[in-house]
Amino acid sequence: MRKIPARALTAAVAVSLLAAGCGGGGSDSGTTSDGRTVVKVALWNYDTTPEFKALIEGFEAENPKIDVQPVDILADDYADKVTTMLAGGDSTDVLTMKNVTDYSRYATRGQLKSLDSQVEALDKASYSGLDPFELDGHYYALPYRHDFWVLFYNKALVKPTGADLSNLSWADFASLAKEITKGKGTDKVYGTHFQTWRSPVQAIAAAQTGGDQLGGDYGFFKDQYELALDLQKSGAMMPFGTAKSQQVHYKTVFESGKVGMVPMGSWLAAALLEDKAKGVTDVDWGIAPMPQIKADGKTTTFGSPTAFAVNKKAKNPSAAEKFVEWASGPKGAAAIAKVGVVPAYTGDEVQKAYFAVKGMPSDELAAKAMKPDAVNLEMPVSDKTADVNQILDEEHELVMTGERSVEKGIEEMNKRVKSEVQ
Repeated sequence: MRKIPARALTAAVAVSLLAAGCGGGGSDSGTTSDGRTVVKVALWNYDTTPEFKALIEGFEAENPKIDVQPVDILADDYADKVTTMLAGGDSTDVLTMKNVTDYSRYATRGQLKSLDSQVEALDKASYSGLDPFELDGHYYALPYRHDFWVLFYNKALVKPTGADLSNLSWADFASLAKEITKGKGTDKVYGTHFQTWRSPVQAIAAAQTGGDQLGGDYGFFKDQYELALDLQKSGAMMPFGTAKSQQVHYKTVFESGKVGMVPMGSWLAAALLEDKAKGVTDVDWGIAPMPQIKADGKTTTFGSPTAFAVNKKAKNPSAAEKFVEWASGPKGAAAIAKVGVVPAYTGDEVQKAYFAVKGMPSDELAAKAMKPDAVNLEMPVSDKTADVNQILDEEHELVMTGERSVEKGIEEMNKRVKSEVQ
């Protein structure tokens, strides 16, 4: 078996090629020395994101005349690097769309190849997460996975409390987080951890109240901000400033047993399964539905599909399209379900493969969590999405670090979105 990580191009390499004016394909001809067509795929954290290896190896096994080469970029830098690559005329064939916000930006700039004909051929009823990629009746990416947020929990910390996680309100969640919290200094165990992204506060508020993140009126954020700040103040959650400055990662703190509960995307399951198999962690974990704002007995969460797009300047566009179609279809879905990733393509066989993964929680609580009543889009797609997203990000950081009050922060969000974007 080839050692794929060794051949992966790093972001630094990709950028250096840009500087040389050669694009991601450098000076090569787009073929290997043995005549195979090269398809370069921009992705992130190849070594710790098992879905990419599953897709590439599965595709190559069926298409031996195509050599898929990952262009590996750090996850935190991915959007900025791809933006720079595209602006410089890079010819990397396939671009992974980490979220629909970035997709909207690249597509509206005319940097992606149309995939309308491929979408017309799909059985759309079998796909979740396809709609967000429609822009004015056209598609420029095909989703291959559709993650949504659930509540990961450490059984050793949560079970002794006797808490029922099947239908938590956010108030229940906060009380439980405070109950679990214990210790000091290096022995500190936090009840919960919110990654420093704005989504654990803003996107969940929008999903569960029906608030519009593009609308310019953000009063619906208020209760979730007060909850998050109270968790920080009580010591049940690491302060935002500490988490940000120390670049604390949700997976690391959860796997180390230093956190009882982590609201996070379903993608975390695959990483936990892989790390447990490697002996990196021995945490006994489970999955529960996201806590709810409304007490209507339904589970509403948010999510975002992940997709592949073909660079409009791809060196080998036909082979790139072939990879994108395969990855987003039934065969690609089966490949990633076997490593614990939720595919965009759905079907009984795919579901069976997902829950059959060794170590995957398969109890009633996990089954309920993986079948929410509604999954709303993490962020609506429009030509204003990227600009609104930036403003909400900036104001989120100021509120969570205490530099603005919740009221002042929301006031600034309202004012800035209306004056700078709308």
